[in-house]
Amino acid sequence: MLIGRQTWFFNNRPVILSAATVGGPFEAEGPLKDDFDYLFDDAWLEASSFEKAQQKLMEEAGDLAISKSNIKKDKVNFFISGDLINQVTPTSFSAKTLDIPYLGIFSACATSAEGLALSAAFLNTGGADYILSGTSSHHAAAERQFRFPNDYGSQKPPTAQWTVTGAGCVLIGKQGNGPNVTSATIGKVVDLSVKDPFNMGGAMAPAAVDTIVTHLKERNIDASYYDLIVTGDLGRIGREVSLDLLKKQNIHLPEKQFVDCGLTIYSEDQPVLAGASGPACSAIVMYGHFLKRMQLGEFKKILFVATGSLHSPLSIQQGDSIPCIAHAVSIEMGSDQ
Repeated sequence: MLIGRQTWFFNNRPVILSAATVGGPFEAEGPLKDDFDYLFDDAWLEASSFEKAQQKLMEEAGDLAISKSNIKKDKVNFFISGDLINQVTPTSFSAKTLDIPYLGIFSACATSAEGLALSAAFLNTGGADYILSGTSSHHAAAERQFRFPNDYGSQKPPTAQWTVTGAGCVLIGKQGNGPNVTSATIGKVVDLSVKDPFNMGGAMAPAAVDTIVTHLKERNIDASYYDLIVTGDLGRIGREVSLDLLKKQNIHLPEKQFVDCGLTIYSEDQPVLAGASGPACSAIVMYGHFLKRMQLGEFKKILFVATGSLHSPLSIQQGDSIPCIAHAVSIEMGSDQ
């Protein structure tokens, strides 16, 4: 199963049996509104705090993913998930409600790919029959923890990004019908001494490129093997930096082949500055928009590369630079699909 140092190849090809995505009112104004399973018309979700609203987003996406399959909830072995908020509290509280054995993880905005990779590894080796995996974020909860509460009305530079309100979940099984998870490359932490928390895309780009280059090398394939390489939430700045860094590695990607979730979920006229961010960004775009396009036959092979910045409010206050990570997961349709 291990090829090279960082890459797993899944001979048994675990299957994404179902997927579900939910979002908030701002996401309902974007170009992917028809790809959501449910859109809430209020950012509070009738909860008493934004963190509890985020919990409800995760619960809704998890329940929907299970209900869209023919698998009973008590047959799901594990729930593998995490988020941005302190001690991944919204996810842990949602695990209580979902009532599925739970493994909490953290890779910031790369959490969706980490969860998918770990789920496939368990399933490939017989460690589970069915696993629910996903992640969530809430714009107001993330702003309150990492920057300034929305009520403060602070201005942001053009390099800043907008945290997505939503959740995305997949139910993965050892066998069945659906896209296959065929390999995963676990990223290394990359830190090039960027200290600006309002430039996440620029900070994360080197990690994304390091993981993409490693994945292609260890699988001994060319970038053209994939119809799309979909990055997490590099945004406008990070995508441009990544393309430049890839060219230096002699990897020349056509513009249409290198797609970023942070530039896909919102429209040009929505005021999100450099694009979208948040764990839910990559989960929603991949599990909602691109999985549907795969099942419609538009794409056969996608490399999903979610990116995350591993800083905390305290580390920024102490003047530390921002360590970043990216995990890559290949998703492919079988020859008979």
